Amino acid sequence: MTDQSQPSSYQRDLILILGLLTCLGPLNIDMYLPGFPNIARDFHTEEVSVQLSLSSALFGLALGQLFVGPLSDTHGRKTPLIVAMALFAFASFLCATSSSILIFIIARFFQGLTAAAGLVLSRAIVRDVFSGAQLAQFFSRLMIINAIAPMIAPMLGGAILQFPSATWRTIFWFLTGFGVIAVGLVWGRLTETLPLSKRLPNSTYATLETFYSLFTDREFIGQALTVGLIHGGSFAYVAGTPFVYQNIYGVSPQAFSILFGINGIALVIGSWIIGRSKTMPSTYSLLKKSVFAITMASVFIGLIAIFKGPLFLLVAGIFLYMTCIGMVLTSTFVIAIAKQGHRAGSASAILGSLNLIIGTIVSPLVGINKTSAVPMAAVLFTASFLGLISFLKLTSPPEESKT
Repeated sequence: MTDQSQPSSYQRDLILILGLLTCLGPLNIDMYLPGFPNIARDFHTEEVSVQLSLSSALFGLALGQLFVGPLSDTHGRKTPLIVAMALFAFASFLCATSSSILIFIIARFFQGLTAAAGLVLSRAIVRDVFSGAQLAQFFSRLMIINAIAPMIAPMLGGAILQFPSATWRTIFWFLTGFGVIAVGLVWGRLTETLPLSKRLPNSTYATLETFYSLFTDREFIGQALTVGLIHGGSFAYVAGTPFVYQNIYGVSPQAFSILFGINGIALVIGSWIIGRSKTMPSTYSLLKKSVFAITMASVFIGLIAIFKGPLFLLVAGIFLYMTCIGMVLTSTFVIAIAKQGHRAGSASAILGSLNLIIGTIVSPLVGINKTSAVPMAAVLFTASFLGLISFLKLTSPPEESKT
């Protein structure tokens, strides 16, 4: 399939299904954030333990992508998606019925493990169907949907908590139903996009050979490290702001949901900017500017944290930071995966897993000091700076002919 051969109705169906699948990540990560303090109280545990549930989900998302990406290059995209979405619904059920923080953390790992299929395979399917400028434009639309999800997710979680009988468990019952709907849509509406003739051999050696070729591709791994470090570091913001906003600045769970959700607009703006780019060189140029800008934004956030500046300045700094995240996420994918062809699943797995592995490591660090936003800001700056170094050292502007 190519971008030129697809009718508009097919593209509409595709963006609907892939948009739903790619929303699994943000919903899985962000929707329960307003319930963090209540989860800690219900399980009689510390805030760090609740943040570990986020880390376990991020680790599951990372590991799941590394597993399902190569699997889809061998067995196609549709069957692994159906199985994974059914298991996601079951993992969400386990989260909703957890009786201890340990069981909850384990259930969150399996929830992330299965949600990974939606993330990695939606990107691989885009690469199966589109190429060239159409790849950047379609993926930009997908990223805009993905950006709206973090904006809606915490607000939806906060809205659910407003119901008299609702608790944080209700959020996971919602996700259980979401998984069931995803199974039905993939089963009934999604067409297989990777024909048998283009699939990789089904062997461990072939999988390892594919990963080796990707990790030794200087340009690809440069893009992967850039987005992995920068986006991975941003999970310190995801894990830190529920406590920074609510415990330090005293905002309510509903106000936090709005403040957190506003940054979805920032992601939309960043993705939209990249979607306007018509060539790979211009996409690279925008990526370069965003990598420098995000490092400066992290410095600004650090100054606000050190001097305990007003909330509106912290929110403004994070908005700029998240705008750059939207640009980095979209542009690195377009540049890195454009030449991957039949190994798009494996390439997508690496692009999507590195940031989650880093996010798993940094998320608990923000709870070191419960009365300050400095740990969160320190992680944001460190990750952004290392991402900048990776970008400058390992990447180079693509030639026009390579688009």
